[in-house]
Amino acid sequence: MQGTPQTHYFVPNPSYWPIVGAVALFCLGLGAALAVNGVALGGGMLVTGASILAYMLFGWFGDVIRESLAGRYHGKEDHSFRWGMGWFIFSEVMFFAAFFGVLFYVRVISVPELGDFEHKLLYPDFEAAWPLSTGPGITERYEAMSVWGLPAINTLILLSSGVTVTFAHWGLVKGRRRQLAAGLFATVLLGTSFLFFQAWEYAHAVHELNLTSASGAYGMTFYMLTGFHGMHVLLGTIILAVVWLRVLKGHFNPEHHFAFEAAAWYWHFVDVVWLLLFVFVYWL
Repeated sequence: MQGTPQTHYFVPNPSYWPIVGAVALFCLGLGAALAVNGVALGGGMLVTGASILAYMLFGWFGDVIRESLAGRYHGKEDHSFRWGMGWFIFSEVMFFAAFFGVLFYVRVISVPELGDFEHKLLYPDFEAAWPLSTGPGITERYEAMSVWGLPAINTLILLSSGVTVTFAHWGLVKGRRRQLAAGLFATVLLGTSFLFFQAWEYAHAVHELNLTSASGAYGMTFYMLTGFHGMHVLLGTIILAVVWLRVLKGHFNPEHHFAFEAAAWYWHFVDVVWLLLFVFVYWL
């Protein structure tokens, strides 16, 4: 009944999905190890592992969605979901903090130290400037990415996507289903556009600027930070697309819509990380 305090916590039936997930991760790990060592079976194992993982995700999340639609989740479960998503995003913050720490260490500590008087005996031609153009491991000249152009366009795209997902949230809270669906669809399109332009940017960097992951510390940190961010944009776009499909099926209402909120939290996190990348990787 409405207003009746919750006296129990929903406990789902025993599930075999964790076992399926473990098998998927085993196949992925083994396939990666075999592929790196040039074993022909590696590629097949990777495809098998990815297929099993996709099957698990569809099945497990499908069970959760059906339990939610059946009204089995209430205040306590919602509280747990929010804490879980909050800690997940915090772990992602720490993930990127480690990579930004690498960039900070290289630029602020390592590069100036290698360029001081004591190290001139070891690396007489080294120039303590960023991006690096000379130094250990750099055998071919390359050009650094420009801050304007594709990076600026992608910044505008992600900032716009933050507006559209907020527009969709307002529509959900106010019961405007068309606004909700339109805002989500626009966000998915913007996320897809970002990925397209990032792929274009990578092709430009490799073929025209000669910038690869082997281009010293600059190339390594550039692809590490932007590449992992791109993976997160891909994941966020898929999540938002699934939420949009659920909206078209009539899921969510102004009182119960945490799946949408979780997707929006994650997307805003992705936006903030990109702004930091734009400033510290491209601009400064």
